[in-house]
Amino acid sequence: MTIDVVLTIGPWLLLLGVLLTKLSRRLNVPALLFFVIVGMLAGSEGLGGIAFENYQITQDVGLVALALILFAGGLDTSPRAFSLGIWPAVSLATLGVVLTALVLGVFAAWWLGWSLLEGLLLGSIVGSTDAAAVFLVLRNQNTKLARPLESTLEVESGINDPMAVFMTIVLTEVLMIDKGLSVGDILLRLGYQAVSGTLIGIGFGIAAAWAINRVRLESTGLYPVMTFALGLGTYSFTDAVGGSGFVAVYLAGLMIGQRLTVSQRLILDFHDGLAWLMQIVMFVALGLLSFPSRLWAVADDGLMLSAVLMVVARPVAVFVSLPFSRFTLRERLLISWVGLRGAVPIILATFPVLAGLPNSLLFFDLIFFAVVTSVLLQGTTISWAARVLGLRSQRRPEPRHRLHITSIEQTDRRIMDYYLDHKSRSVGQLIRDLPWPHETFVAMIVRGGHVLAPRGQTRLEIGDHLFVLCRKRDQPEITRLFEEGMGSAAAPTAERPAPETDPGIGRD
Repeated sequence: MTIDVVLTIGPWLLLLGVLLTKLSRRLNVPALLFFVIVGMLAGSEGLGGIAFENYQITQDVGLVALALILFAGGLDTSPRAFSLGIWPAVSLATLGVVLTALVLGVFAAWWLGWSLLEGLLLGSIVGSTDAAAVFLVLRNQNTKLARPLESTLEVESGINDPMAVFMTIVLTEVLMIDKGLSVGDILLRLGYQAVSGTLIGIGFGIAAAWAINRVRLESTGLYPVMTFALGLGTYSFTDAVGGSGFVAVYLAGLMIGQRLTVSQRLILDFHDGLAWLMQIVMFVALGLLSFPSRLWAVADDGLMLSAVLMVVARPVAVFVSLPFSRFTLRERLLISWVGLRGAVPIILATFPVLAGLPNSLLFFDLIFFAVVTSVLLQGTTISWAARVLGLRSQRRPEPRHRLHITSIEQTDRRIMDYYLDHKSRSVGQLIRDLPWPHETFVAMIVRGGHVLAPRGQTRLEIGDHLFVLCRKRDQPEITRLFEEGMGSAAAPTAERPAPETDPGIGRD
């Protein structure tokens, strides 16, 4: 594949991937499955006939793409979600990954007639989940979960990849040199990667947020470029010193996202788009690297391994990892089913291939088949499972109009958005009659798809989306005003400098 081929065909594959997200929403199928199919159709055994079998390039592109996706995830993770989900997520991301690898590895060794180490390597490669794809499905199906449950899955997706990467690399090295490593050496390496990745990620993230908030760039468009460089630099530096780059880049994004006071919405939107781009590029490349004829040849074994992974290994890992959590039996069953596999296992499957291990191509094909099966079966039934278990509730509709205000100066002002449902006590009241904090303004109301200019005598109705300008310290008070008795959520959407005067909310 030459650069001419990439420039000629690449943009059209990207465009097709973007358009297929619409089909994904209609069919309630994760978009990543369509991206893989696009790659397979463009590959050597598809309509495009593109000959591509470079595992090294695929691995390099995949690792960088994963780092940027994790960085975007950290930026968009709220402090509340992180605090609610961190401890069960840590257990799932460590003990859960190990147990998944152990259960599936022992079965794979017995079923395929491999050595125990080869089986454990296969189990390690598919040990981590892809919660980003899970939440894409939930949003497409207009479904949400309870906050602790959703937060646990969200945080798990950001921190469980490093354990799978570490186990894959260690077991690959052991099989390459045909010599075991001591438990002490393994624990020492794991501890160093985890500790160094955590310290570098938090330290770099805090320092980066401080720099972003204080530097006064001439163009607001430069702020996303700055955060992109800082995020990728955090990953590369941590990886260069032997730490876990994935842990570092996720935590750096988390620290930056919690501390941004300038161009917040612009930065978040940029990295959201970049994450989509990375997903399309990564999965299309993985589709190009696959061979449908080889996948068909391993279908029997692939289906058996997928079944064990979904209905045995993941549930065992969840129930053993969360023995004392507050999750109910139904919630643990749903967490077990939300074991959706994604790009990480396929990327990790390139390590045995590049190491030249026996059965390495069989490793790749089996893992690729397991990922596609997981996406197809679990990805399309998550919302159904949540409904059957009584854990499904309606997600508030996203407004078609948004209020984006950008500032290159530090400000304590925010624009919050609130959705009013039938439980809100503010429904039916006039704007001027609500007990607003000082210097708070309703900037815009979206009702029935139309934008309204709010006035003091405007009466709030069910289904209204309110955009409120307020001081940062007043956010909890305003949130309680709308959440009390209703359970809706609010999130910062943008920021702008404070007005010089306070004309008072509700005045005409």
